[in-house]
Amino acid sequence: VTGGSSGIGKCIAIECYKQGAFITLIARDENKLLQTKKEIEKYSVNDKQVVLCISVDVSKDYEQVENVLKQAQEKLGPVDMLVNCAGTSVTGKFEDIEVNSFERLMAVNYLGSVYPSRAVIATMKERRMGRIVFVSSQAGQLGLFGYTAYSPTKFALRGLAEALQMEVKPYNIYVTVAYPPDTDTPGFAEESKTKPLETKLISETSSVCQAEQVARVIVKDAIQGNFNSSVGSDGYMLSILTSGMSPVTSITEGLQQVVCMGIFRIVGLFYLGSFDSIVRRCMMQREKSESADKTE
Repeated sequence: VTGGSSGIGKCIAIECYKQGAFITLIARDENKLLQTKKEIEKYSVNDKQVVLCISVDVSKDYEQVENVLKQAQEKLGPVDMLVNCAGTSVTGKFEDIEVNSFERLMAVNYLGSVYPSRAVIATMKERRMGRIVFVSSQAGQLGLFGYTAYSPTKFALRGLAEALQMEVKPYNIYVTVAYPPDTDTPGFAEESKTKPLETKLISETSSVCQAEQVARVIVKDAIQGNFNSSVGSDGYMLSILTSGMSPVTSITEGLQQVVCMGIFRIVGLFYLGSFDSIVRRCMMQREKSESADKTE
């Protein structure tokens, strides 16, 4: 589990450990990793289970990522499931976001998933089995005000997942893309400090989920080999609306998409209208406030 020292990544690690898995946690902060390791070990179901910690930046040096994953496989055996959960976020208006933030987010959120996946794929193909999970976001299904740096990196994961799934399916390897909503994590709390007003008001139209709930859904979908993993009714609707040419797990899933697409598109248009209205209102209030300041 990359990004496994906190938030959704940590909860996914706990969920897998509860089911008897051996866990390798990968993150940058060694102290947080060791703290998380102790927390996870409380949930062991047998004496043989192991939690291995590796401190590395998965977005910087592919060779380093490949080497540490090789070491992990030598200690614990081949990777059955890789969960790419390392990620970060920056919010703000397009022109206010520093250019290097766009580069950093693409490195962490996209390349930080490419590198670990690239490092394990050959072994998975040889063994004719494996699961790869990419943790995207609902902001990877629709672009929203304030997420011009973040959304594209999460959209990119879907493109990677679709192309990779087509390559690896004959080898009995399944790819899952998870689209969690706003989730109560340290990263979300940090992001909320700098959110523009428009982004906050749009976010408030849906509730905040608990990381444990999101983790349970992701692990269940990954084990079942589902391509899409969504949480709640909003998540289900978004997955139908954005299904496009993405693979389906069953005929039933395909039929649900065909039947519900039109209805959900109508509902979606109302949502988009309300989001546009929020943005317009905020702009008008800001302009009024600015003109009032000038006249004083």
